[in-house]
Amino acid sequence: MLRIRLRRVGKKKQPQYRLVVADSRAPRDGAFIETIGTYNPLTNPATVEINEDRARSWLEKGAVPSDRAVKLLAGKGLVPAPVFAPKPKKEEAKADA
Repeated sequence: MLRIRLRRVGKKKQPQYRLVVADSRAPRDGAFIETIGTYNPLTNPATVEINEDRARSWLEKGAVPSDRAVKLLAGKGLVPAPVFAPKPKKEEAKADA
């Protein structure tokens, strides 16, 4: 299965990421098929560059984005924004127990 995920590059304590298409069994920084974008979380605001044509092409071919990749792709309007259920507060969790 193909995944769209982040691949870490950059020096120690200065992460930068590449948005890549890779086999789901490959390690995080291992073999990949194609680089489709970059993400730099250290700039303010974070820098996201995505080749939208290539990303759309891989999504049509069945590549599944990771959780973080979904957020980045949703920011560019390529996939619907994810909806996450709110976590219960600590007081509520203790009261239920």
